[in-house]
Amino acid sequence: MPVDEKSALHDLSIDHVELYVEDLDATVRHFALNYGFATYGTSDQPGEATSAAVGRDGIRLVITQARAEDHPAASYTRQHGDGVTDIALAVPDAAAAFNEAVRRGARPVTEVTEAEGVITASIAGVGDVRHTFVQRSEDIDSRQLPGFTLARQSEPEVDTGLLEIDHFAVCVEAELLRATVKFYEEVLGFRNTFTEKIAVGAQAMDSEVVQSSTGTVTLTLIEPDTSREPGQIDHFIKNHGGSGVQHIAFRTEDVVRSVGTMSERGVEFLTTPPAYYRMLGDRLRLVRHSTQSLGALNILADEDYDGQLFQIFTRSIHPKRTLFFEVIERSGATTFGSGNIKALYEAVEAEPLG
Repeated sequence: MPVDEKSALHDLSIDHVELYVEDLDATVRHFALNYGFATYGTSDQPGEATSAAVGRDGIRLVITQARAEDHPAASYTRQHGDGVTDIALAVPDAAAAFNEAVRRGARPVTEVTEAEGVITASIAGVGDVRHTFVQRSEDIDSRQLPGFTLARQSEPEVDTGLLEIDHFAVCVEAELLRATVKFYEEVLGFRNTFTEKIAVGAQAMDSEVVQSSTGTVTLTLIEPDTSREPGQIDHFIKNHGGSGVQHIAFRTEDVVRSVGTMSERGVEFLTTPPAYYRMLGDRLRLVRHSTQSLGALNILADEDYDGQLFQIFTRSIHPKRTLFFEVIERSGATTFGSGNIKALYEAVEAEPLG
């Protein structure tokens, strides 16, 4: 039975995330060796593009490299380097979701099409990111995408314990934050769940979190405060060439095990000053893990009214130093660790010179 268009955007979840890259083989190999993502599908469009679908548990990434100069992936990587181009959303009725989103003001990118039991349609999102609505018939594999050949079930090279995508951090250009929040609220029915002004030293940024009505899709939208000194958000926007996804956060149930395993496999994470851990006990009483185990792996800890979280960020491996990843464990906390920004700043200030 078709979904009523008024409720067509109520039941959204992440279907997959597509990234355009300059080197498909190297990217797939990196995710396999370091993140434990197995290849579950491939697609070859001769003379156009080649794609591989990789992931584990609830994480599905489609990695695409252009084979033609006029393919969208070619122009994307020329402007941005490797990056996220599609946050695809699983829906009960793709046509109804697309039509309702367009009625509410979304710009259509690709019209409704059906192939191999999969119905898709796309709208423009923030920056050069689009949102593809995906609907599958009940009798096909839940990972199937048009043009893809699914591989036999394969075991990942390593068990990193990564489970699903927790959230996306999206940097937007100055003066675009409010309009971007309004788009997700009015067009896709997201809720604004958290608003914060973050000031550290001479830098500052504004952040608003939007979340789908079911809570399964979360975007942390961040705008630089151009009245202050340029910071990491300004640098991302400059190097990326506009608004875009800064990082993807992968959730785990044991951050120490996941980060330890990934570190052993060669993933480089950001380091934390020893003073951070000397001062950690003054900020919170840990409910999980020890200061020693967190400090050994440079993992950060924060808390809100609902509980605690533990997080760490990878170093970007891209020449433009833009896209990177986060590993996060939630022990009740529903926010995103903004207290760590201030804590890290204070830790750096407390470190002895020389």
